[in-house]
Amino acid sequence: MIALLTLIGSALVLGLLLGVAVGRLAGLPRTRLAAASAFALVLAVAVAGGLSVAGLVPGQPGLWIEITALVLGAYLIGAGFGAMSVR
Repeated sequence: MIALLTLIGSALVLGLLLGVAVGRLAGLPRTRLAAASAFALVLAVAVAGGLSVAGLVPGQPGLWIEITALVLGAYLIGAGFGAMSVR
């Protein structure tokens, strides 16, 4: 896991910063469609994280799923922080 974080550390930081910027611009979800989209993104992180932990997808596709779960998770955390800072 340390090797994976070393390779994609910059992508995690950029995902977090992009999430903060988008969350700051967009704010919290106000409509049902926006809330459903946010829920779908959280569900995608949960599914990708579950596949990563279970190790059901071997090889390079499994690595892509792990990277997706980490970067999308960082993006959503940043978006949440950015959206909470809007008044």
